[in-house]
Amino acid sequence: MTIYQRYCKESFDRDGRLVDFDIICPEDFNFGYDVVDVYAAQEPRKRALVWCDTEGNERQFTFAELSELSSRCANVFLSAGIGRGDKVLAALKKHYEYWIVSIALHKIGAVLIPVTHMLTVKDYVYRIESADIKGFVCTHQGDVCDRVLEAVKQTGISARLWSIRQEKEGFENLTAAIEAASPRLERVKTSSHDPMLLYFTSGTTGLPKGVIHDHSYPLAHIVTAKYWHHALDNGLHFTVAETGWAKSSWGKLYGQWLVGSAVMVFDFDNFDPKMMMHVINKYKVTTFCAPPTVYRYLVRSGIPEMPSLTYATTAGELLNPEVFRKFKEKTGLSLCEGYGQTESTLLTANFDAGTSVAGSMGVPSPQYRIVLLDRDCKPTPIGESGEVCVVPKREGEHPAGLFSAYLDNDELFREVWRGGVYHTGDSATQDENGRLWFNGRFDDIIKTGGYRVGPYEIENVLMENPDIVECSVVGVPDKLRGQAIKAYIVLKKGLTGDHALEKQIKDQANARLSDYKWIRIIEFVDEMPKTISGKIRKVEQRKG
Repeated sequence: MTIYQRYCKESFDRDGRLVDFDIICPEDFNFGYDVVDVYAAQEPRKRALVWCDTEGNERQFTFAELSELSSRCANVFLSAGIGRGDKVLAALKKHYEYWIVSIALHKIGAVLIPVTHMLTVKDYVYRIESADIKGFVCTHQGDVCDRVLEAVKQTGISARLWSIRQEKEGFENLTAAIEAASPRLERVKTSSHDPMLLYFTSGTTGLPKGVIHDHSYPLAHIVTAKYWHHALDNGLHFTVAETGWAKSSWGKLYGQWLVGSAVMVFDFDNFDPKMMMHVINKYKVTTFCAPPTVYRYLVRSGIPEMPSLTYATTAGELLNPEVFRKFKEKTGLSLCEGYGQTESTLLTANFDAGTSVAGSMGVPSPQYRIVLLDRDCKPTPIGESGEVCVVPKREGEHPAGLFSAYLDNDELFREVWRGGVYHTGDSATQDENGRLWFNGRFDDIIKTGGYRVGPYEIENVLMENPDIVECSVVGVPDKLRGQAIKAYIVLKKGLTGDHALEKQIKDQANARLSDYKWIRIIEFVDEMPKTISGKIRKVEQRKG
C-alpha cells in the first residue's frame, strides 16, 4: 500500500475514474513524522528531492537524509525557544533548505509563514504587525537579510534571525547550526487541528489576508498530485513556483511525496525556457506543472523533444487555446488546467487529458461538492454566471484542505462561510457537460446593458493579437450601459498606441465577440498595476 492510501477513501466508476474521495486524518497526524520519517524508516534510499541551480550546482536527497536534516533543524529551533504554535517566517526562494526548514517546523508544531524574497521592508513590517513572528529564516542572496533586519528594527520586536550557508550581520548561520545539532528528536505532541501554515494572499482587492491551514492540509493535496498532476510513484514531478506562494505547497512537497514521487526543484531568478527544458530532459522529469505564461514562452521559443514527460498541467491564469494546440501538436500532451485558491486545495480540474478543453477550469474535484450560486445563494442554471462555492458533503463538516481561519479576522471568516457554505468570491459558468468556465472575481464581473460579462473571455481574444504583450479588461461607469467594457493594453516593444492601432485592435476583437461584449474603450499603458505576486490589480483599474 502506498502511503497516501492510509489516509483516504476512494471510489471509482466502471472505467476507473475517481468519483468520490474522502480524507481519513488521524487526530495527531503530522506530515513530518507520518510521511517523511515513515519513508525514511521503510524506504530510506527512496529519492525525495532533486535540486539544481543556474550555476550548475546540484543536490539530491533521499527521505532518510531529509528526515535526519529536518530533525537536526528542529532541534536548532527548539533550543532557540521556538515551539508549538510559534510563527516562523521563511524567505528562502527555491533553495533546498526550504524543505528542511518546513519539515522541521511541522515536526515541532510551529507555524510556517512562507514568503517571496521580493517583499519590501514595508511588506515585512505589515507581516510583523499582523502576526506574532518569533523567527525568520532568510536566503543569503541579495538584500533580503537587510530588509528583514530593517523591518525588525522599525517594529522593535524580539525575534531569532537565521540566514543560510554563510554569515550575515545580525543573523545566525542556520546551515552551521544544523550540522552541529543532534539528529535525535523525540516526537513532539501535535494535533491535526493545530495551525501549520500561514500564507498571506497576494492582495488583489485589498491588503493581504493571512490564511491559516492546519496539519490536515497536506492530505488534501493527494488529489492534486495523484489525479491532476498524475505524479508517479518513483517518478519526478516539477512544478514551477517560488516557495513563497501556495502553489509551491500544491506541487513541490505534500501531495507528491504522499503518492511516492520525488520533487524537482530548479533554483533560478530569471526564467530561461531553454534552460528549463534542459533541466526537464537532464533529470528525466515525468510530470510538469507551470502557469500559462511559461507555456507561452515555450511555444514562442520552440519546444524541444521531452521524451520523459508523461503529463503536463497548468493553473494560475487562463490558458490561451492556441498555446494549448501548439503544445499538444509538438509534445502529444494535452495541457490540463486546474483551479483553487490560497484558501483551498484543488477545487476543479481537467483530470483526464483525453477530455481536457483549453480555457475550462475542468470539473469539480471528487473531494469537494462544488456549486454555483447567485447573489441570493440560489443555484444558477446551466450557462449562467454564479459564484463558485463549496458545500460540505456532510452537515457540520469542515472540508479537509479548506483553510481553518483568517489571521485575527473572524468577521471575514464568517462572511466567506455564511450559510454553512464557503464562498470563493470567484465567478464561473457551467456547461451541459459539467465543465466549469472561469469568469473572474465575482467583483470583476462587468454588468453592461443588462448583461453580465466575464473579463477573461475578452482578454483571451485580445491575447491572440501578436502586437499585444499583456491586457486587462474591466468595467467602467457608462451612463447608457451602466458599465462599458474597457481594455488596458501593453504593446510589444517598438509599437506606439495610436488611434489607428486602437481601431484595428477593436475591430479584430469585436468581430469575434457578441455585440454586448464589445470593447468600447482602449487605453495603452506601459505596465499594469500588480501585486508582488504578479497579479493585476483590477480594483485600481476600475477607478481609472
